[in-house]
Amino acid sequence: MTSKQKEIDVIEKEPSSIETRMATMLDQARIDAAAEPALEPDLPIVDPHHHLWDYSSHRYLLPELLSDTGTGHCIDATVFVECGVFYRAGAYPGMGVLGEVEFANGIGAMAASGLYGKTLACAGIVGTADLTLGDAVEEVLAKQINAGGSRFKGIRYTAGWENRTRSVHLSHSNPPPHLYRDHDGFRRGFATLGRLGLTFDAWCYHPQLMDIVDLARSFPDQPIVMNHVGGPLGVECYGEERDAVVAEWRAGMQALATCQNVTLKLGGLGMRINGFGFEHRTVAPSSNELATAWRPFIEPAIEMFGAERCMFESNFPVDRISTGYANLWNAFKKIAHGASDSEKEALFSGTARKFYRL
Repeated sequence: MTSKQKEIDVIEKEPSSIETRMATMLDQARIDAAAEPALEPDLPIVDPHHHLWDYSSHRYLLPELLSDTGTGHCIDATVFVECGVFYRAGAYPGMGVLGEVEFANGIGAMAASGLYGKTLACAGIVGTADLTLGDAVEEVLAKQINAGGSRFKGIRYTAGWENRTRSVHLSHSNPPPHLYRDHDGFRRGFATLGRLGLTFDAWCYHPQLMDIVDLARSFPDQPIVMNHVGGPLGVECYGEERDAVVAEWRAGMQALATCQNVTLKLGGLGMRINGFGFEHRTVAPSSNELATAWRPFIEPAIEMFGAERCMFESNFPVDRISTGYANLWNAFKKIAHGASDSEKEALFSGTARKFYRL
């Protein structure tokens, strides 16, 4: 896969508009025009899902991350999640992914030095590995554990697939339609995670939720976290069938919530594929607008899973296409306004700390 294709895949864009979408990310003026003071600025937050990268058209590394985490909210720590960057050149097949873990671990070491403020960036690292290798993937995982040390927590292997639209792409792992459910090699590779004490981040689209249910029930002792509120799609035909999408999403999420080994990330709804359209705004939305748009997915999800199995996430810089970091966390705080103190502690930091063993 070329670096340009990785760039397209990572930020959830169609190839024809990659420069336009990157320009939206880079346009600080639209973020600044809507920026709000942080609500509940002393509430501790662990951001359990962000990326870092360095592309020709967009850079998001430690300075950019700290610029966002420094916008007024109390971001104690973050978790880096794989996005196909800094792979080792010339490595043996399957081993290139070590470079991404080494890179993230270096960022974690920089943040832990105290020279860059109090936020422990990359306190947890979620790498990737080709689980379709079956038992052979254990060697790759062992080397990642060695490379990431105590910061390395587990892997993500994406399975997003659909064939009804022009603009929803396959995940960057280039999966078959039902990777989590039907691929024997994947299942054998997945079994190695438990032997090594690693977590699994799952990512697919809402029509595939029952595949995750099957996986979770087949491996009831394996900790799994579902990314991005279950991946509800909202573009093209999915936007035209919103009621049916919500019904299918809800049914899949209710089934997934019965799997006690599954935790949920609440966020990732700022992507274009979710269909809210905020990326087209010349001024980013207010936190009230975000909360109104996202509440119909986030509130039912919390009710299904319980606060102790949910964690808010930024999904930055991907969700930066829709909003700034300050407004995003304000929106989450408004959605959680009626929660108890213990529920807020779980949603904003406790669940993430427990799941990723921070």
